[in-house]
Amino acid sequence: MKLRVLGCSGAIAKDCRTTSFLLDADVLVDAGTGVGDLSLDEMRLIDHVFLTHSHLDHIAALPLMVDAIASQRTKPICVHALAGTIAALKAHVFNNVIWPDFSRIPSETAPFVRFHEIEVGTPVQVCGKTIEPLPAVHTVPACGYAVSSGGPHWVFTGDTERNPAFWQRMQHLDVAMLVIETAFSNREQELARRSLHLSPVALADELGHMDHTRKVPVYITHTKPSETVLIMAEIDQFDRNVSSGQAGAHDIRWLEAGQEFEI
Repeated sequence: MKLRVLGCSGAIAKDCRTTSFLLDADVLVDAGTGVGDLSLDEMRLIDHVFLTHSHLDHIAALPLMVDAIASQRTKPICVHALAGTIAALKAHVFNNVIWPDFSRIPSETAPFVRFHEIEVGTPVQVCGKTIEPLPAVHTVPACGYAVSSGGPHWVFTGDTERNPAFWQRMQHLDVAMLVIETAFSNREQELARRSLHLSPVALADELGHMDHTRKVPVYITHTKPSETVLIMAEIDQFDRNVSSGQAGAHDIRWLEAGQEFEI
């Protein structure tokens, strides 16, 4: 399975695109502003979109992408999301006020978009991939994802704060790569806690739940552009402290838009 990072920033700025990942050519996980770097031909190949939650930085490009390509497709785009996320999209985006309701256009029997409700813990099979929604702890209904095309999993936490249920499930997955958010620096750790995001001090606690004998690479995502340098420095600091005792050493890396991986 090929993974392409379209966007991995917690907000916009020059060269900062919000969360979106392209799996092979046909599955999108989240639809942040990074989708705008795809060509029309590339967007036309996307059959399925899996959303972690309804916040704007994760869905901003979805209505625009549908508008750009729907009339050139022969079948609807299937948007997979939790019930609460679908309800929010219908009420606040595809509501004929903010944007046309593409689940009823051009007709209810042949729409441009179909919504498919998912549940945490219930895998979905699409395009030769198994996609399992994972628990997340956020201010709105939210999930992460574990994705496999028959081998080890790519795992994405989505937006989350401390999340014991996530780590319980991780213990039973063959993981090739973990993408985990760290939205705020330690100086904003109280804001991170209130908004149910991670800061480096909380990230350190979370990574303590990993089985370090498995040496899974951990990629940091969703940093706020104004705090990215500080967040990176704070994570480097705690990781150096942990790595001084080999039993708890991490393999922490930085996610960047434009990166491509083979899972």
